[in-house]
Amino acid sequence: MDKAQFRELISNKLLILDGATGTELQKKGMPTGVCPEKWVFENPHVIKSIQKEYIKEGSNILYTCTFGGNRIKLDEFGLGDRTVELNRSLASFSREAAGNKCLVAGDLASTGRFIKPLGDMSFEECVNIYKEQVKGLLEGGVDIFVIETMLDIQEARAALLAVKESCDLPICVSMSFDENMRTLTGTDPVTALITLQSLGADVVGCNCSTGPGQMVQIISMMKPYARVPLMAKPNAGLPKLVNGTTIFDMEPEEFGEYTKDFLKAGVNLLGGCCGTSPDYIRQIYMKSSGMKPEATVFKPYSAITSIRKTVAFGFSRPVAIVGERINPTGKKQLQAELREGATHEIRRFAAEQVEKGADILDVNVGMPGIDEKEAMLSTVSLLSSITDAPLCLDSSSPEVLEAALRIYPGRALINSISQEKVKLERLLPVAAKYGAMFILLPLSDEGVPEKAEQREAIVKNIFDKAAEYGYQKSDVVVDGLVMTVSANQEAAVETLNLIAWCAKEFGCGTIVGLSNVSFGLPERSWVNAAFLAMAVGSGLTMAIANPSSDLLMNIKMACDVITKNDINSRNYISFFNNRQKPSAVEAQAKAEAKKIGERIFDAVLEGDNEIIGALISKALDENIGARDIVDNHLIPAINQVGKLFDEKKYFLPQLIQSAEAMKKGFIYVEPLLKQNGSVQEKEIIILIATVKGDIHDIGKNIVALMLKNYGFKVYDLGKDVSAETIINKAKSLKAHIIGLSALMTTTMVEMKDVIKLAREQNLSCKFMIGGAVVDADYAREIGADGYSRDAYEAVKLAKRLSKD
Repeated sequence: MDKAQFRELISNKLLILDGATGTELQKKGMPTGVCPEKWVFENPHVIKSIQKEYIKEGSNILYTCTFGGNRIKLDEFGLGDRTVELNRSLASFSREAAGNKCLVAGDLASTGRFIKPLGDMSFEECVNIYKEQVKGLLEGGVDIFVIETMLDIQEARAALLAVKESCDLPICVSMSFDENMRTLTGTDPVTALITLQSLGADVVGCNCSTGPGQMVQIISMMKPYARVPLMAKPNAGLPKLVNGTTIFDMEPEEFGEYTKDFLKAGVNLLGGCCGTSPDYIRQIYMKSSGMKPEATVFKPYSAITSIRKTVAFGFSRPVAIVGERINPTGKKQLQAELREGATHEIRRFAAEQVEKGADILDVNVGMPGIDEKEAMLSTVSLLSSITDAPLCLDSSSPEVLEAALRIYPGRALINSISQEKVKLERLLPVAAKYGAMFILLPLSDEGVPEKAEQREAIVKNIFDKAAEYGYQKSDVVVDGLVMTVSANQEAAVETLNLIAWCAKEFGCGTIVGLSNVSFGLPERSWVNAAFLAMAVGSGLTMAIANPSSDLLMNIKMACDVITKNDINSRNYISFFNNRQKPSAVEAQAKAEAKKIGERIFDAVLEGDNEIIGALISKALDENIGARDIVDNHLIPAINQVGKLFDEKKYFLPQLIQSAEAMKKGFIYVEPLLKQNGSVQEKEIIILIATVKGDIHDIGKNIVALMLKNYGFKVYDLGKDVSAETIINKAKSLKAHIIGLSALMTTTMVEMKDVIKLAREQNLSCKFMIGGAVVDADYAREIGADGYSRDAYEAVKLAKRLSKD
């Protein structure tokens, strides 16, 4: 099925997806702990019977039983070399079950590993892993692809690119959001939607994690920004343990009652996830009879994203400031660090500009004597982890921009595409492939036209080419190309004329680099500020500037009020209520004047493992004791990180970076602590494992890392670990605490068996549990001593249990 046919199919009707597969397989005899893909391969009649039942009850799309069918997951069962074979066979089983009654979706899900810098897997490695699985699914005859239950937007991007680069079939991408409506790595629904639809997803939505009530809210958040159809696959409420069996608290009839709400919210594809059987699908079918998805009128908008934030800009919105400081021109310290591969100045410029009001960060690392491509990739990777601000990728090299776009975990802005032949032919298809917005530079191989009318002609030509790739005017920002007035006093007027034409006639946003206008003049800030005010009055929507300029930012805030783009002057009032913040120079001086202990604290808080070793060495040279460093600086810092994580001001990337900085800090002080006999009096031993039958370990790995960084002695047994193995190891190690993890409703019951076996063998250790499917009530029910919902809570719980 091609994309046009798929769009036509879902244009005016609800497509019904299938329900849960794993629990249905277990009902039919699949044992826990086996590889589902291998078991289904050996028992094809079972999956065919289940899927035929879903078709009978109303499903229009079946998912192949390949949720864990990527090489990384299959390797855990020694089956990685059979990836293509298993996916091909499993897809053919679904193809046979579907016949001509139903579409078959090739199912891709998480590998269980993180992409750098969060994990050890490169982006290209991840793409290639998915391509291998896609190959088998294509050979098995799937009609479309679905990328589901994704917890990390970067991994979702890798899977999406793998499919796009392998075939032209329709692609659906479904993320999982927690109760705070964020993914594990902190992406909100709107940001996920804009990133994925821009990259080429034909359908975007959510599945798992929540019941239908909260998922309706997520769809409602996405709908105003959706250029593509939306999908939802909620769980059947919350899991509970009853008589040793996991059940969900929502019956099929209640589940089906949400169908009308989903249709009103704008869903085009609806099914069920954990706990949903064919009975639940029948309810969707019955409740949707005679109904259509709510039609909405799409309103154009301009927006780019980072991993955790969307920045929208354009008409009727405040002028967006693109911070210009991450650029080595005229910055000797930054130039030196780029040559050395150091990042302190980049970190400082990023934090300083965001604090001063930059909405977007321009990233330019081009300079002689370095590998610009590698420098750009490392900078983009760093900034994507440490700041929420989206990036404007700035380079004269098409190769550098293409490489950066590929790994950027959001929707970027490109600076820039002109009518120069090499730029237009090389960059436009690349920008379209990765869904980037771009700054349209009215410049040709002949140079910069002096008159606005000549620039207008170039704008039209470039946009006509961009439209062939699907670009709309809201996806493009025209650079006014202001030249210095000291050389040509007509230059600013022509730029203002072009801005006005874009705003009033062409219908496109505009941007200018403010500092150009005043080059060669004294007291340049006045010229820059005056030009900004006049440009905003002409319709300017963005400006590349230094947000540390008080004059410039004051004028910008006032212009937003006067143009009615700052509703009720909220931004203006907030901005000037915070005027007591020190200037950039004062802030730098204050930072340098900080005592060494405070700088160690800040290094952990900011996740700067590059500088923490040098800071600790300096502290030791100043005769600050190792125990003092740990107790008064390292531990308080990681506690503050945990507090910020708890408050949802920090997310997993910051948590991991800070934990790594903490870990590196301990490497420097631990030998001295042992040498001085200043070690923890009672070493607390924690054994941690994912229970039998469960092969999910991302959350467990994060918990283990955090516990280690807080000084606990952690032994990680891995995943799919039997009760006997856990208890025997706990005995030999004399463990004080056992931590158990489960992410599946079918395996959470194993936790009870581990605790039961421990009590039968008179082990006195404490038990803590965690995982997406368990909660505090479940912990009490099975006799555990505590439950933690994330890594930071696990540390607090372990501290409490170690004192009991």
